[in-house]
Amino acid sequence: MTSENTAHTSDDAMTRKDLTIIATLIVATFVVILNETVMSVAIPVLQKDLGVDPTEGQWLTTIFMLTMAVVIPLTGFLIQRFGTRTMYLAAMTLFVAGTALAIVAPGFEVLLVARVVQALGTAIMLPLLMTTVMSLVPEHRRGAMMGNISVVIAVAPALGPTLSGFILDHWHWRWIFGFVLPIAVVALIVGAVFVQPVGDRTSERIDYLSLPLAVFGFGGFVYGLVAIGQAAEGSAAMPVWIPFVIGGAGLLAFIARQVQLQRSDRALLDLRVFAVPAFSLSIVLVIAAMATMMGTFIVVPYFAQQVLGLSAFTTGLLTLPGGLLMGLASPLIGRIYDVRGARVLVIPGTVLIASGVWLLTLVNTNTSAWLLLGSNAVLCIGLAATFTPLMTLSLGSLKPSLYAHGSAVLGTLQQVAGAAGTALFITLMTVVATADEKAGTATPEAITNGVRMVFIVAGVLGLVLIALSLLVKNPTETEDEPELVEASTVG
Repeated sequence: MTSENTAHTSDDAMTRKDLTIIATLIVATFVVILNETVMSVAIPVLQKDLGVDPTEGQWLTTIFMLTMAVVIPLTGFLIQRFGTRTMYLAAMTLFVAGTALAIVAPGFEVLLVARVVQALGTAIMLPLLMTTVMSLVPEHRRGAMMGNISVVIAVAPALGPTLSGFILDHWHWRWIFGFVLPIAVVALIVGAVFVQPVGDRTSERIDYLSLPLAVFGFGGFVYGLVAIGQAAEGSAAMPVWIPFVIGGAGLLAFIARQVQLQRSDRALLDLRVFAVPAFSLSIVLVIAAMATMMGTFIVVPYFAQQVLGLSAFTTGLLTLPGGLLMGLASPLIGRIYDVRGARVLVIPGTVLIASGVWLLTLVNTNTSAWLLLGSNAVLCIGLAATFTPLMTLSLGSLKPSLYAHGSAVLGTLQQVAGAAGTALFITLMTVVATADEKAGTATPEAITNGVRMVFIVAGVLGLVLIALSLLVKNPTETEDEPELVEASTVG
């Protein structure tokens, strides 16, 4: 294994070149995350314009999620094998190509292909950013840097639905991609000039048996989660148990294969990251918080439009203040982490998450939009105080040789948790609302009852988050890395 660039693990200052690399990656990540969220409001419009039914139309989001779930587990190996510069250029080239194809797509099938190509690039960016930050940023500055990254992660999803709603109210849906494309092209050009190789590379060849196992394992499991929500709406393409059986078998085989390969340091996804307690606990908390966040972010807009009758643009505005507050709070939270550690942030953060969700249990058919806006703001501040320290703590507890794999695990499980939270909440809402409608309850009231039950369950999950947060400890020193077998060297 050879080093492409010296990693900054001591208290040394960062160079201007390092800061430029990270800034470029942050901008590119903002673009791809923004693109992912603008579609949430656009799906109904796309269905009507392209002449497809809702079941087919949902594949525009489902196929994106499936592609992400399959590719992210591979990014740890790919980053170490091909390096940061090569992977950045590949990711942004794929994203630009997919976005350009989406603009000119003559029909639904081509747009679906465009979404797959976009997802291939998107899946690489966040693990690449995390790995680069852990390699370049000194330990005493990682909290502040992760706080800056959280601004991107927070503001892009908050801005996406609002931007999408505004574009759809004034122009054709193709301008959603037309807005993103020039920014992506600039990010690609700037990256080609400034992004340099960072960290260690390995010459190990990819294990081709692991690829189909990852596809069937992660893809099958995530599709099973999506199918739960589809089954609740009566639109599932197949019985729910089929993708779960395929996914479960694929995951078991994938895990067994990785355990075998990591003995010779050849794993596609190195699972030894879970041998570090701080990483494992942080990941569990991130999964629970991500499931709560995604489920809530899906249900609140649905309630606002279907029960309160708000427009797509107005609904998008409800999420914007919370996202902006989350973005403003994240840098401060990062600095506090650098001085005080994770515990002082994560515990009150989980309390705010639970409080924001429990506030939403008060909804009724006459609920003011201010309640939705206020509870979302409380939730977002809690998420900022939770995600930033947990991501920093989890990756910071690993040795540099495991940064790429830790980032891949984090990204993979975030995708799975988001899919699980969405599936659980949509299914619960649909089951309760359908039962109430059959019992004679008016549709708005039935939907409200379903939404209220969702937030009760989410509130209980928030209480679990609080209990788990009490176990978080501030790291006194980086934990020892599990014994590794020396990898082959490049050149």
